[in-house]
Amino acid sequence: MNLLVEKKEGIMWLTLNRPETRNALDAQTLNEIDAAFLEAESDSSVRVIIVQGAGGKSFAAGADIKQLHEREALAALIPGMQGLYTKIENSSKVTIAAVNGFALGGGCELALACDIRIATKKAKFGLPELNLGIIPGAGGTQRLSRIVGKGRALDMILTGKIIDGEEAERIGLVTYFTDEESLVEKAESIASDVMKKGPVAVQLAKFAIHKGFDVDSDTAMWIEKLSQAVAFGTEDKKEGTLAFLEKRKAEFKNK
Repeated sequence: MNLLVEKKEGIMWLTLNRPETRNALDAQTLNEIDAAFLEAESDSSVRVIIVQGAGGKSFAAGADIKQLHEREALAALIPGMQGLYTKIENSSKVTIAAVNGFALGGGCELALACDIRIATKKAKFGLPELNLGIIPGAGGTQRLSRIVGKGRALDMILTGKIIDGEEAERIGLVTYFTDEESLVEKAESIASDVMKKGPVAVQLAKFAIHKGFDVDSDTAMWIEKLSQAVAFGTEDKKEGTLAFLEKRKAEFKNK
């Protein structure tokens, strides 16, 4: 097993478990990640998915270079890693990348596909694909520019520079910066905050943000309005507002 899967109190932990290769993302590992997300989608008890790397030295060092060397041109048109990361971005679950160590190439792109990113002092982010005569091909050219801005994305990709966790937090590539010892605790704390919210509302908010980001403002506002209309029709909306009025904790039913 290249991926360790553990479910605990509403959280599915996915641990990339190839420390001897810095958790390189070969075909088998990607298939196991795909299967884990498919399982999570059908499990209503899972609210948050946290992705981390085993070994303490790397989150994910990127694609398997040997496999890349053997790929032909038309293989790049297969959805592959890019397709998987789009599935992750579109997951109904909230996703958190807990990054300790290297997140390079496809590993950085995996983190970018998650909703929230946490980095430690040991974290290293970069998209050095141009050194191999190729470009980031799993969403990196698009997600990085949308997250940190076009200028910084161009700088990182064209120079192949690698930045640490502190710099990543400063430019907005990651949302949180913490000590290595506090990484799991921080990830669980964020997950706990998410799980206190209405489950349907969480999914709708995520949908509205992702689908509204790349369209014109009027269309994006309609996406928000229609998402809100769906939320207004749920039992969770009635429970959430009533709980507020009665000054008690809401008991959401995900419906």
